[in-house]
Amino acid sequence: MKKVLVLGAGLVSKPLVHYLLNKDFAVKVASRTVSKAEVLVEGFANGSAEALNVNNDTQLENLISECDLAISLVPYTYHVKIAKICIKLKKQMVTTSYVSPAMNDLDAEAKKAGILILNEIGLDPGIDHMSAMKIIDDIKEKGGKVTSFRSYCGGLPDKKYDDNPFGYKFSWSPRGVVMAGRNNGQFLEDGKVVYIPGRDLFKHYDVFDIEGAGTLEGYTNRNALPYKELYGLKDASTIFRGTLRNVGWCYTMKKAQELGLFDDAEREDLKGLTYKEMTSKLIDVPDSYDIEEDVAYYLNLEKHSTVIKKFQWLGLFSDDLLPDENNIMDMFSALLQKKLSLGENDLDLIVLYHSFIATYPDKQELITSTLIDSGIPNGDSAMSRTVSLPAAIAAKMILDEKIDITGVNIPVMPEVYKPVLKELESMNLKFIDRVKLISE
Repeated sequence: MKKVLVLGAGLVSKPLVHYLLNKDFAVKVASRTVSKAEVLVEGFANGSAEALNVNNDTQLENLISECDLAISLVPYTYHVKIAKICIKLKKQMVTTSYVSPAMNDLDAEAKKAGILILNEIGLDPGIDHMSAMKIIDDIKEKGGKVTSFRSYCGGLPDKKYDDNPFGYKFSWSPRGVVMAGRNNGQFLEDGKVVYIPGRDLFKHYDVFDIEGAGTLEGYTNRNALPYKELYGLKDASTIFRGTLRNVGWCYTMKKAQELGLFDDAEREDLKGLTYKEMTSKLIDVPDSYDIEEDVAYYLNLEKHSTVIKKFQWLGLFSDDLLPDENNIMDMFSALLQKKLSLGENDLDLIVLYHSFIATYPDKQELITSTLIDSGIPNGDSAMSRTVSLPAAIAAKMILDEKIDITGVNIPVMPEVYKPVLKELESMNLKFIDRVKLISE
């Protein structure tokens, strides 16, 4: 029986762990909170759990030495350290995270060790790569060229559970969402490179309809320029990758950013204060008599504006004591966690949407490809399924020796994406493709 080590037992890990246990692999889940790992393997004779100190290199090396493949679901900052141990011990590795420059630098060493380090095999990144490459390769096989490519992905509350003024609920770390809101964006539009600094991220968004999902906002997600080479889009004059949210999110987050709520600098002057007092400090109005009026003036808004009402609902003007954190971002994230968490019985929604313009010698087509998935009542969230199942399927393929590649890779090769997408379809994770003739 081949052995799999799963590092981390967070929100997305359950579908992956259960998939591998049901495929008769021996699965050890190692987590900082061992009780979470124990819950995941409960009832499975081939499952085990262990408390993990990811900073203990000796423990990590011992754990990895005992497995055939390691799956890292711990924070991405640890992936390179884990990868180096996997290279040393010649063990295969899978992650769902973006390839960092430091990870990419390990490519030659991984190839020399004869192992595969497969990254970006989750949802976004992951399913987005595989589904895009399926259509891009199909267009090329038919003699066409992709002249425009746009891709958007978002995790949202299911429509029935969209019951708060932000139109959002967290199925993963609120801090991660806030941090992503500081990222710079870059894309190609009609042959011109467009750069969006993080401070302006939420100023640049589009509102559009996606069939089956309704009207959403889309704003740029990181740097789309490398995908010209990664996806083989040499003929594309537009390459864009974006994040999806419900209407109103971008304007609200822009004002939150202007207020200073994205600041993660350490502060020693906030201990023992309330959220109202913290907000007063942010606008430099000590002992504000009318905090809503003063914040509205600071942000160039009307007191009765929707954004001010949202901030009031969230608790930014309340007399609740601040949590024991040392920076504004974590205090803001604590409020988001409290008021916007996905409830135990709530369902989430995943929307992944691609649009392509395919140019052939005799015609031009608009092709759209859409994946919409809701959480399962009394079961797994859509986020956990779409992030972890691709990684689980790929891990099985590696262990079954059905993937014959080495080095640091992402899933853009047909030998990876075709079987993974096929199995995801069997789990009701299926894209709807539509083709519209633009010109002849």
